[in-house]
Amino acid sequence: MFKKILIANRGEIAMRVIRTCKEMGIKSVAVYSTADAESLHVRFADEAVCIGPAPSSESYLKMSNIIAAAEITNADAIHPGYGFLSENAKFSKICEEHEIKFIGASAEMIDRMGDKASAKSTMIEAGVPCVPGSEGIIPDFETCIKVAKETGYPVMLKASAGGGGKGMRAVWKEEDLQNAWESARQESKAAFGNDDMYMEKLIEEPRHIEIQVVGDSNGRACHLSERDCSVQRRHQKLTEETPSPFMTDELREEMGKAAVKAAEYIKYEGAGTVEFLVDKHRNFYFMEMNTRIQVEHPITEQVVDYDLIREQILVAAGVPISGKNYYPQLHSIECRINAEDPYKDFRPSPGKITNLHLPGGHGVRIDTHVYSGYTIPPNYDSMIAKLITTAQTREEAINKMKRALDEFVVEGIKTTVPFHRQLMDHPDYVSGNYTTKFMEDFEMEEPKDD
Repeated sequence: MFKKILIANRGEIAMRVIRTCKEMGIKSVAVYSTADAESLHVRFADEAVCIGPAPSSESYLKMSNIIAAAEITNADAIHPGYGFLSENAKFSKICEEHEIKFIGASAEMIDRMGDKASAKSTMIEAGVPCVPGSEGIIPDFETCIKVAKETGYPVMLKASAGGGGKGMRAVWKEEDLQNAWESARQESKAAFGNDDMYMEKLIEEPRHIEIQVVGDSNGRACHLSERDCSVQRRHQKLTEETPSPFMTDELREEMGKAAVKAAEYIKYEGAGTVEFLVDKHRNFYFMEMNTRIQVEHPITEQVVDYDLIREQILVAAGVPISGKNYYPQLHSIECRINAEDPYKDFRPSPGKITNLHLPGGHGVRIDTHVYSGYTIPPNYDSMIAKLITTAQTREEAINKMKRALDEFVVEGIKTTVPFHRQLMDHPDYVSGNYTTKFMEDFEMEEPKDD
C-alpha cells in the first residue's frame, strides 16, 4: 500500500481524497496555487506545497511543478481528482517514468478513450451499442455531406478532442451543414488546438445516463449501476440522481452489461464512467468514457455504501476487485452549488463569503472546501459545494433536498441555491419527466420583495 499520496487538484475533490487517505492511514500532500493558500485542502493535508501563481497553466496544469512537489515530499502516488490533469496521457506517462503511481488510467488507456472518434470505433469492436454516424474522423466537407445523408438528418457535429459542449453543432437540414462545419471546427481549434470532427445521429428527447465501473489489473470489471445526469445547461451538469426515474430493471441490466463489456474489452484499470445517450424508446448508445472519478460520484457511494476513492487507491495498489455488481438500495440526489447568479444567466460570482451556514441532519452530505471568511478566486471552476441527500424513495430525497436547500445560507456572493430550490418544485422534475433539453425552457422566478 502507498505510504504517501499527493493530490494534484484543489477544492472539494482534494478534500474528498484527503479524507479517505486519513481513514486508510496514508499520508497526504496538498498542492496549491497562491490563490488557494487559504483553501481547506491546504489546511487538512499532512503536508502542503505551493506549485505556482493563480493561473492553472502555471500551477495545477504545470506537470514539472507537480512532479517536483511529489519528489521533494517523497510521495509514492498521485491522485489527480477530476479536471486538470486527470485525463492527460502525458502526465500519466511522466508519473510512470518517475516511478510514481498515477491513481487513474494508463497513458495508453487515456489515449484510446480520450479521443472520442477512437473511443467510438473501439466500442463498436467491443460490441457496445453506438450512435450511428461517421467511422472516425471526417477528412473533408465533401465526406461530411455524404455521411450526413447516409446517417439521416438531424445530425450532430462533434469535435473529436471536445468537452464541455465546445465544437458541437446540431444540424437539421443540409443547407445549414457547411456553416455548422466551419464554425464547429474554428471553435474546436481555438479551444483544443485540434479541429478534427466526427458526426453522429442527433438523438431526440435524449437522457444522459452513465454507468459507474471499476476495473482491476487482472482485467476484471464490475458496475455500480447508473446516474441520471440529464439536467444540464450548456452541456454542464447541474444536478444528478440515482437511480434514474427513467430506468427499468431490464434496462439497468442491459446497460450494466454493456458498460462492463466496454471496461473489460479495453482491460480498464481504476474507476471510470461509461456515458450513454438513451432515447425516448429506451434505446441506449455509447457516448464517451471518462477515465477518472466523476464530480457526481457521491450519489453512487450513498446508494450502495461504497467508497469509490478508497477503491481507486486499492486498485492502483494492485488489490483485485470482488467482481460483483452493485445495485441502488436507496435514492440519492446531488445539487452542484456554484458561485453563480442564477437570476443573471448564471454569471460567475467570485468573492468573499461573509457568512455561511451548511445544512445537516439525517441523509444530508456536503462535500466542500469553503467556509465563512473564505474568498472564492475567479481563476477556477465556480463550484463551491456539492449537496447530496439520500432517502428510501425519490420523493423523500426531493423533500429532504428542499429542506436542506432552505437551510443552506451563503452571504457575500451569489450562488445557485435558489435555482436548485425552484428545480425541486418544477412539475417535470418532480415527475421525473426531463431530458437534456430541460433547461432550454426553464425560467427562474424572480424573488419577491419582502
